[in-house]
Amino acid sequence: MDPLTALILLLLTILIVYLIARGIVVVRPWEVGIYIRLGRFVGILRPGIHWVPPHISTIHRIDLRTQVVDVPRQDVITRDNSPVTVDAIVYFRVIDPKKAFFEVTDYRAAILALAQTTLRSVIGDMELDEILYNRAALNAKLRRILDEATDKWGVRVETVEIREVEPSPRVKKAMEEQTSAERERRAAILRADGEKRAAILKAEGERTAEILRAEGERMSKILRAEGERLATILRAQGEAQRLRILSLGAASLHSHALTAMSLDTLKAMADGKATKIIVPFEVSRLIEAISAYLGKGVKTPQVPEIDIEKLVKLVGKPEEVLGSIPSYEELSAEVKRVVEEAKKRRLKPEELTAEEKELLRSSEE
Repeated sequence: MDPLTALILLLLTILIVYLIARGIVVVRPWEVGIYIRLGRFVGILRPGIHWVPPHISTIHRIDLRTQVVDVPRQDVITRDNSPVTVDAIVYFRVIDPKKAFFEVTDYRAAILALAQTTLRSVIGDMELDEILYNRAALNAKLRRILDEATDKWGVRVETVEIREVEPSPRVKKAMEEQTSAERERRAAILRADGEKRAAILKAEGERTAEILRAEGERMSKILRAEGERLATILRAQGEAQRLRILSLGAASLHSHALTAMSLDTLKAMADGKATKIIVPFEVSRLIEAISAYLGKGVKTPQVPEIDIEKLVKLVGKPEEVLGSIPSYEELSAEVKRVVEEAKKRRLKPEELTAEEKELLRSSEE
């Protein structure tokens, strides 16, 4: 082979290899390529290996990942004339690479400038309290405005976050004083509410105690009255039984026996410590009876015989009149029962009746 021909073939081989190597384009998975040849848009190169004619083709890479733009701090005056310093962060993603390349010169710089002006405009239309306490609504409003503006650039704004809102020192001092006054007001309200509840509970407790005390006194009076009523009934029954017994015994007494009993009654009347003695009108008859009994000046009256059956019909059977006579053991048991009831009722000595005091004294002896 002619050496000149071999040299030409070698040069051609080297040129072809160079052109092939220069035309190979590798597009990474998170980006796409804008393919321009001889000044005309040819297409979009997807991730992978592509070959384009070298020297007459240009590939511009567009990142499809979420990108972050830091909006620098800037001074803004709110609607209520409060100066604040704010900054923000914008998260966006390219969704249309062709628009992002051909519709705007630099979409990152455009988004940054648009975010600054939008932030100043939105915060200038809000009051300071809304900015401080309604961050979520402010972020949503900024994202909506920026997304509508960047839609024609093929960019979608995903999130806008207000990073810091710092009022001026004078406003911050006023806010601290307001917060302190609000806390003191709440503390005063809570303290007053606690005192009111304590007073209510104390009053309710005193009322309940008074009710229970009155109820206890009422029950004590009722029990004492019940005891006195039963004692009165028992005394009346005993007195009635005593009178029936006396009437039963006196029906068969001789007049001499009645005269002797009358003398005993006068003796008991004169045995007192009184300086005056009231003598009843019937004492003349008593003296007459005594003289008749002692001197036999009057004929001794004959005591008529008493019909026992009529007496039983009039007064009753002796067993019913006299009743059952309790034994010593029964009397002791009754005394113990009365003493135990007095202890359970926890009555003071001055609150006991005369019968209860007598029973208590006899039980102690």
